Amino acid sequence: MSKPLKVAMIGVGGIAKSHMPGWLASEYTEVVACCDVRADSVARWQDEFDISVGTTEVADILYDPEIDIVDICTPNRSHAPLTIAALDAGKHVICEKPLAPTPEEIRGMINARDRSGKKLMTAQHFRFHGNSQAVKQEIEQGALGEVYHARSWMLRRNGLIPTPTFIHQELSGGGPCIDIGVHILDLTLWLMGNPQPVAVTGVARAPLAHHANAFSSWQDEPIPTSFDTEDFAAAFVRFENEATLILEVSWLLHHEAEVEDMQMWLYGTEGGCHWPSAVFLGTNYATRQQYKRMLQSTKDRMEPHALECVEFARAVAEDLPSPVPAEQSLQVMSILDGIYRSQREGREVRITGNR
Repeated sequence: MSKPLKVAMIGVGGIAKSHMPGWLASEYTEVVACCDVRADSVARWQDEFDISVGTTEVADILYDPEIDIVDICTPNRSHAPLTIAALDAGKHVICEKPLAPTPEEIRGMINARDRSGKKLMTAQHFRFHGNSQAVKQEIEQGALGEVYHARSWMLRRNGLIPTPTFIHQELSGGGPCIDIGVHILDLTLWLMGNPQPVAVTGVARAPLAHHANAFSSWQDEPIPTSFDTEDFAAAFVRFENEATLILEVSWLLHHEAEVEDMQMWLYGTEGGCHWPSAVFLGTNYATRQQYKRMLQSTKDRMEPHALECVEFARAVAEDLPSPVPAEQSLQVMSILDGIYRSQREGREVRITGNR
């Protein structure tokens, strides 16, 4: 390249710091600007990373013709309007998960991407773990055959961040479904080959968050009574290819986990596998012998939050497909939205328009 792609960060809270090593490591990028609603956060960011342009006005980023890529690390509810505005301004966009809290918003983002001709990626960093990449490669080589069922869960015991951007519906758009469920669900669908979901039966409730003495082990303060999202959700999902999935997520479950328990089992016609252990199971029917093997090359090439930024920069620079297409995030959010609808209606709901 004749000159580096210039990157601007919108939102410089905690997750943005995980992205910076990737932008700094990429041969294609240079971070030149940052934006946040808090002027003191902007000033700290500029000082820490030696960034010349800092602002509290999004327009300063969007209408700067020098900026090529915008990295959006803001609260969930602002993802869609910021992404659409950035795409319409001619920027490539990587946006933190969830891409948006509703399928309708994601469709609007896809339309903006198509209008602009720019690239859009969801920052689903679990795809970039070494064990995820290794398992994906093995599945694509046929180790499982046709995947017909999956079980996946991401469960915490008293593990949530009790701040408004997580526990208030108007800012977050949902509870653990959208905060952590989006991780394990995206990874599961990706490893399954992203089959099209057609129906969901689900529950999304808060059986523990409103206990008089409910607390989080992550912050030394009580859970506010204003908590208005779910703290637990579970679902049974059916797909167009007749595959099925059982999903469970929680922030507060009475479940044995030091921090969190995130696991997945995939079952296919030729074998099964477990993530994150990268263990594969199968049977030689001719000899009636069962086997179990663990993949060996599963180390992370780079911290996954950083690697996703490196790969997006490469996609932009080399005109490659988005590493995490928005259409796949639409599948994820169509399922999560289906869980919420199923809870409200007390029945299985159909999923349509998720292509």
